[in-house]
Amino acid sequence: MTAAANICIIIAAKNAADTIARAIRSALAEPEAAEIVVIDDGSTDGTAAAARACDDGTGRLNVVRFDENRGPAAARNHAISISQSPLLGVLDADDFFLPGRLRQLLAHGDWDFIADNIAFIDAAQAASAHGRVDRFAPSPRLIDLVGFVEGNISRRGVRRGEIGFLKPLMRRAFLDQHGLRYDESLRLGEDYNLYTHALARGARYKIIHSCGYAAVVRGNSLSGSHRTDDLKRLYEADRAILAETPLNREAEAALWRHERHIRDRYELRHFLDLKNEQGFGSALGYALTHPAALPAIIGGIFADKTERFRRPRSPAPFALGGKGDVRYLFEAFASDGPK
Repeated sequence: MTAAANICIIIAAKNAADTIARAIRSALAEPEAAEIVVIDDGSTDGTAAAARACDDGTGRLNVVRFDENRGPAAARNHAISISQSPLLGVLDADDFFLPGRLRQLLAHGDWDFIADNIAFIDAAQAASAHGRVDRFAPSPRLIDLVGFVEGNISRRGVRRGEIGFLKPLMRRAFLDQHGLRYDESLRLGEDYNLYTHALARGARYKIIHSCGYAAVVRGNSLSGSHRTDDLKRLYEADRAILAETPLNREAEAALWRHERHIRDRYELRHFLDLKNEQGFGSALGYALTHPAALPAIIGGIFADKTERFRRPRSPAPFALGGKGDVRYLFEAFASDGPK
């Protein structure tokens, strides 16, 4: 540890015994990390034991186990409550930091939140990731509420630019000043919701294009699956922000677009759930008695049926191409070549 060690890294984990060690060791390797708090969120495997086995004797690792699964928001909130560091960062249990990530972020000032680029890496290639990730010029910029919300709206056939994937460092003082924590009713979009609340309260959210976070792409990732009801809670969370927070017209319009985007996904999923569970007649009855949902249902079904006839203009960032491919959340010119 150094005098500049002032960051708590939070890892919420469920059934991550196979990947948790890599995540923890990458955080422990960062001298700026004063605490690594791991919350085993009701795992049924050896996640907690695998985490404790990573203890390097510096006293920085704290592993807490929930007997029952409470969700990532509750796990992260608990980690915040038992930690002391003025800066907070989140690391997913199947991801890892590239060396020097925290130093790279702390080189920039004037922020309440700061995030860097993400490299999406195939699980089979994770061990050699560091040597294949490009070096990008930082090109720091501030993102406002409208830009952030718009960046979380997916468009079919277009590379997903969902900046809700970002894993920023956060100033505890800002969260405390505005009474902000993760919404524990959400199991989808809890990060997006927290950052949206913060931006609505004037947070300075800085983004740099330097890449220090490696997101491992796996077919069975928990973050890649969600229930239909999770979508409903997320668009209702947008509505809550709109009802409770004074916003300018442009910000309101962006939030309503995101609310509609998520609500359309919900309506299609709900229709298909009814069809699968209760039959087509029940699903059709729902559609006919909810005419506002019809465009989302019809448009979604048509798009799904014709997907194979369309060539996507650009794949999603997590849909890797050839063997060993690396994709980035932010497209940028690789200024210095491979690291």
